[in-house]
Amino acid sequence: MVTTQLKGASADDADLRRADSLAREIFSDVANKWAFLIIEMLGEGTLRFSELRNEVEGISHKMLTQNLRMLERNGLVERTVHPTVPPRVEYTLTEPGRALRATVDGMCVWTHRYLGHIETARRRFDT
Repeated sequence: MVTTQLKGASADDADLRRADSLAREIFSDVANKWAFLIIEMLGEGTLRFSELRNEVEGISHKMLTQNLRMLERNGLVERTVHPTVPPRVEYTLTEPGRALRATVDGMCVWTHRYLGHIETARRRFDT
């Protein structure tokens, strides 16, 4: 990766821009329903691919694979391959993944708390 310093911009300003850009990229990655559900399920413990697929209702094999890879790339999920025949693959949350799960849990609590309000507002808006 090549970075260039903007004229007149300090190194701290450039670092902040890179941090903001990375934050937007990460938010874009994890702010989807599948990633949230995967994080929630893995918060309960280590799961195999098939167990995870059974727990995340409605997810396709392809979407689960894509989201697990994205979460692994971002350091939120750890993939462990056991040398058996057939290979056994397990997924677990990393420390940053567990910290993110606390945020996901907070969003779930918020949703349950305001569900009635949201449904009422939607009905009022749609009429």
